[in-house]
Amino acid sequence: MRGTAPRWLWGECRMPFVDKTLHCLDCGKEFVFTAGEQEFYQKKGFTNEPLRCKDCRDARKRSREGAPGLPREMFEAVCAKCGAKTQVPFRPREDRPVYCQDCFREIRAQQRVG
Repeated sequence: MRGTAPRWLWGECRMPFVDKTLHCLDCGKEFVFTAGEQEFYQKKGFTNEPLRCKDCRDARKRSREGAPGLPREMFEAVCAKCGAKTQVPFRPREDRPVYCQDCFREIRAQQRVG
């Protein structure tokens, strides 16, 4: 295992990070969450360890972006706020509200203000 040396920041000692072996949620293969990646996650404020290996994360990103020239798969939904029919780029679930683009923007703006 590889780690980094302890670091002193504002008078406190930060414990060194040590490489961890994790299992990918999608493919089940083992992958290493390196000490450097853990330090990066901490600096960015991420609190959860990665669930997927790099190959599976890259594949998910590509599937969300869609292949060039191909339209994204869209799903029919009814806006939980105004009742309008809309399409969303994810499969709606019964336990979560879905909003049309206008209502989503309005709710997001209210959250940023309040």
